[in-house]
Amino acid sequence: MEDLELLEAFLNTVDERTFRRHGATHEGGEQLRDQRALDDWLTAHGLSRGLDLEAALRLRTALRKSLTGEGTAETFPLRLAYTPGTGLTLTAEDRIVLTVAHTVATGSWARVKLCAAPDCRWAFYDTSKSGAGRWCSMTVCGNRAKTRAYRRRHLDQSPSPSASTHSIDAAD
Repeated sequence: MEDLELLEAFLNTVDERTFRRHGATHEGGEQLRDQRALDDWLTAHGLSRGLDLEAALRLRTALRKSLTGEGTAETFPLRLAYTPGTGLTLTAEDRIVLTVAHTVATGSWARVKLCAAPDCRWAFYDTSKSGAGRWCSMTVCGNRAKTRAYRRRHLDQSPSPSASTHSIDAAD
């Protein structure tokens, strides 16, 4: 699960959320603004520094596109690096690619998803029993989607203001 958390964190280094909640607009953004920000993120997640910013953004974009079904033709080969004293190690990019390969091999990649809310798109691991989860948070995105659907259904069913709901018989 630790590797899946790393994968989620990497996918969410770009925050596309633009929704309003409790009157406040969520301001998303890009965490990996420059090489220093990437190096800080790698260090914070226990990964070796040295991953090129352009390569990291390309990998993240390709992974997010694959979650939306847009797919990608890009390949990301694994490379081993030799470090004196520790021997062969995986680079940060390779650790992420290896995690993706492992989730694909075990079938859990199908549970890594982007939130179905178009104003969210947060990456999450679907822990629902059926694997049919659609929202990163049922209490936020799921609730907003279900509330919109409810309102839409009830607006479609409500009588028009000009139509009377009671008929009066003149003979009464």
